[in-house]
Amino acid sequence: QVDLVESGGGPVQAGDSLKLSCKVSGTQMYYAMGWFRQTPGKEREFVAAITWTGGMTYADSVRGRFTVSRDKNSMWLQMDRLKPEDTAVYYCAAGATLGVVDKDSYDAWGPGTRVTVSS
Repeated sequence: QVDLVESGGGPVQAGDSLKLSCKVSGTQMYYAMGWFRQTPGKEREFVAAITWTGGMTYADSVRGRFTVSRDKNSMWLQMDRLKPEDTAVYYCAAGATLGVVDKDSYDAWGPGTRVTVSS
């Protein structure tokens, strides 16, 4: 059992930066934690992931603009040069043991935080 809570979302303008946070209850160790995002009518899509050793994976759409980081009880997503297409509810996930880009590889999810990027 693990609880995840995201924060830091909000309305911003294109080109702005925003930093999302994910607080994790307990002290469990995970192979990887990840960020996903979802818009109405679309399937939840992979954004970024980080392993317990610090290895990072990014979706092509955010590579070079977003940076993921972590410590024992938290994970962050630094988002730079935001675009309107980044608008979505962003979810923090934990528990992946393989295939970090696959949402089905994760065991626990936060409730999400909304990011709205206006042009």
